[in-house]
Amino acid sequence: MAQYHSISRDEHELSPSLAPAPSSDTLNDPHDPWNDELVNMYQDDYPIQPRTPANKFPTRAMSRRIVQQKTRRKRMIWIGVGALVIVVAAVAVGVALALTRKKSSGSGSSGSGSSGSGGTGSSSSTSGKTGSKVTMEDGSTFVYTNDFGGDWVMDPKLPFAAGGQAQSWTPRVGKDDWVWGQDVVKGVNLGGWLVTEPFITPALFEEYVGKSNIDVLDEWTLSQAMGADLATKMENHYKTFITEQDFAEIAGAGLNWVRIPLGFWAIETINDEPFLVGTSWSYFLKAIQWARKYGIRIYLDLHALPGSQNGWNHSGKSGQVNFMNGVMGIANAQRTLTYLRIITEFVSQPQYRDVVGIVGIVNEILWGTIGQQAVQSFYLAAYEAIRKSTGTGSGSGPYIAIHEGFQGPAIWEGFLPGADRLALDQHPYLAFTGDTTSTPDEMAAKPCAWAVATNQSQKAFGVTLGGEFSSAINNCGLWLNGIGSTPSSPDCTTWDNWSAYTPATVASLRNVTLASMDALQNFFFWTWKIGNSTQLSTSSCPMWHYKLGLQQGWIPKDPRDAVGHCARILSSTQVFDGNYPSSATGGVSCRSTT
Repeated sequence: MAQYHSISRDEHELSPSLAPAPSSDTLNDPHDPWNDELVNMYQDDYPIQPRTPANKFPTRAMSRRIVQQKTRRKRMIWIGVGALVIVVAAVAVGVALALTRKKSSGSGSSGSGSSGSGGTGSSSSTSGKTGSKVTMEDGSTFVYTNDFGGDWVMDPKLPFAAGGQAQSWTPRVGKDDWVWGQDVVKGVNLGGWLVTEPFITPALFEEYVGKSNIDVLDEWTLSQAMGADLATKMENHYKTFITEQDFAEIAGAGLNWVRIPLGFWAIETINDEPFLVGTSWSYFLKAIQWARKYGIRIYLDLHALPGSQNGWNHSGKSGQVNFMNGVMGIANAQRTLTYLRIITEFVSQPQYRDVVGIVGIVNEILWGTIGQQAVQSFYLAAYEAIRKSTGTGSGSGPYIAIHEGFQGPAIWEGFLPGADRLALDQHPYLAFTGDTTSTPDEMAAKPCAWAVATNQSQKAFGVTLGGEFSSAINNCGLWLNGIGSTPSSPDCTTWDNWSAYTPATVASLRNVTLASMDALQNFFFWTWKIGNSTQLSTSSCPMWHYKLGLQQGWIPKDPRDAVGHCARILSSTQVFDGNYPSSATGGVSCRSTT
């Protein structure tokens, strides 16, 4: 088992490093969920820019001078001012929206206009249970269905009051505290919404792929291809891909958290960055409102960083890694610290902190390219920037999630000991283990091996999340590994044709799902929905599509069905008893790292 390398505070300074890559034994093990193919997940056809040789890295002193140059200071000042203006504007929009709704509601509702558990309700209702009718912002309606004792609550006169309850066993948002070790995350990602991905939203990309001299591969090139239509086309996507009804259905599926990927362009863009700036933030504010209404909590994940933290399309720009590495790597990291501070300060306000319980500082950072020391130094800098702003201890800002860099949880034992509410996020995927010979039933047992590492991490590190996983047992699916990519797995025609799955196939995939949920415990499936392809006239990548799997049977109707699944497969486990280290949940022993 790999051990975490203890380093001094000086070594943690924000600068690139020459940390060794993972061992070749680990990278080449086809049964290791964090092996080389996993690390190359989603990579487009061309290789990622190799890491700069040792003699090309600036020294720490050079890094200081670069960061401290007057031009850099001025740029960062303007970044902070511009981002703060956006946040202030966002608050103003939220207040204006609340006032508008209050005014428009008039005397139509008097506080507790519940429609009851079985009635249809009226458009002026402020709460309801299963069978009630919900009227959305655009005037359309749907019937709320929740067989788990959940309800929805939203009073326009009191927009920040206690909200809904996702299920009878989930603490009510705004009234009941979430207790780690007692309450369990059963979550799903809203992938492809505020950060687009070709395999999740193929139709959005298909309109532009091969239609111009712009090689559309990611949101950067998609934005360039959209040109003057960018604002209209992208906002239409935000408006239609995920709606209020999705949040109601997520609660009705027995889920109580969502992980929302967000790109840095929600705050600002500079220079030639072509993204639509700011609009995604307004839809994130809608997500907070909908989450409160249906009793769902949010893990906000900064999914795409300036310069790209991994060179994959879901970082916003494919190709080179220019975050803590390469061109402007340190400057891009400094920009990110500013964005993280702004985002965290915003969601730490009293009206939002009961909904947004976790902020992830980076998604799937590329450990092998950036290096261990550089990754750890950024994590420390982000932690200190956030906790300096929020303070420490229970209730002082959200939990801070760090990604394990596809190294597995074990090496993080001992990282920032005593840190306040620092969570570890792991993303194990069967689809990228490179196993093309095991049968579906054999694959279905493999996720239970993750339970041992997860239990140990919960005891030694603290809150350990399964921030991403899927039901996929191979890498089949349109554009799963990037536009123009070809899956390495055999028989993809069979796996892509979900409508022809046999009962045995559905049963095997269901066991994959149950094993993964049970092993990861606090989980977020990737992802809630996959959009239809205009070329296929259906949804490809079905094993990544929670909503489709729920309908077809390989996702359980009740995620609690997963509890105990792995105990029947493993001969022994280190069962987690629910007791985290005190600092991991904001206890008295937590301290600042400064």
